[in-house]
Amino acid sequence: MADALELWKHPRSDEINMIVGWRQWADAGSVSSGLPAFLVRQLGAEPIGQIRGDGFYLFQTPGAHDLMRPVVRYVSGYPKSLEGQSNDFYYAGDEKKGLVIFIGDEPNMDVERYIAAILDAARTLKVRRIIGLGGVFGELPYDKERSISANYSLPGLKEVVQRIAVNLSDYHGGATIGAVMCKRAGEAGLEFIGLYAFVPVYDLTPLTETSSMIRLDNDFTAWVGVMKRINYLLGMNVDISHLEAKSQELTALVEKRIDEIHQEAPQLGIKDYFARLSEDFQELEFNPLDDVWEEELKRLLNKFDDNPPAGESEDQS
Repeated sequence: MADALELWKHPRSDEINMIVGWRQWADAGSVSSGLPAFLVRQLGAEPIGQIRGDGFYLFQTPGAHDLMRPVVRYVSGYPKSLEGQSNDFYYAGDEKKGLVIFIGDEPNMDVERYIAAILDAARTLKVRRIIGLGGVFGELPYDKERSISANYSLPGLKEVVQRIAVNLSDYHGGATIGAVMCKRAGEAGLEFIGLYAFVPVYDLTPLTETSSMIRLDNDFTAWVGVMKRINYLLGMNVDISHLEAKSQELTALVEKRIDEIHQEAPQLGIKDYFARLSEDFQELEFNPLDDVWEEELKRLLNKFDDNPPAGESEDQS
């Protein structure tokens, strides 16, 4: 077991899968940090382990010394608490199916040892498939299904990923923590699928001539889209009705803000701006029921092929 990994429980189940997310660079809409935390609460998951922070984090760098240090809280001179980075494993499930949820802080250093610890946990717990989460800001309609980009660790997963209405990534640039994990998982022969949701952000400065931005810090619509795919990929049935309600509320709030700007300055043409975004956007909806019905139809057709109508022989020669 990797030196940084500590597991104090080893749950057993017929099938265990894993979801990994981080407070990280690619965490637009809190897809990578907020959604796993939602799952921990929703499923009543219990802590089963952690990655110790030894050697993964900087205490300070010039010009950013206040951003990396742990947060201390004193009461009458006594250090009541010291809050630093955390990397925790949670588990929910039964003897048939289990889910490991990892929520961590992206490391500043020694990423290979950090990734090795997560993959070691996956091997130790006999995880079948790992789903990694990320979020990326982009200029897209707030009232449409979110675009989702995907990567995968093993060639055989391509067919699986193509079923879930995503764009296969052709990204070339600085790697996210999930991208590193995807590569290392593949080298270890482990199944990893990364899902990156595109989250709306609007810089309205060119329209308003003042600094003005709309950004969705918790994009519940993206969470819904990602969760539908997670349920499908892992054969789960997590109730997301609460997220769907929050998604509708979020859309209404953005719509209200746009209306306010339009009423204050109709000459800016903000309504036209959002209309153009919608016209140019190709929505890629995911409906897992379509796949279920397709499989059921195939099963029925195969059943009829195997059982010819009474009075007809299978051999017509």
